[in-house]
Amino acid sequence: MIHHQWTAIRSWREHLNLTQQEVAARIGISQSAYAQQESSKRLRPMSLERIAAALGLSVEQLDF
Repeated sequence: MIHHQWTAIRSWREHLNLTQQEVAARIGISQSAYAQQESSKRLRPMSLERIAAALGLSVEQLDF
């Protein structure tokens, strides 16, 4: 089974009209570091939790 996690994160970010810079600032990391996480196919659970919180979502909403 292929995980499309990065697509969900990017789709949600764009749906919420947020830039990578805005999400990165909410997490407290650089835009380039966030961009790497957004395009990663395998994120650590803690990273996924931080991104979900920054977007105001649950981890389950990002994991489809």
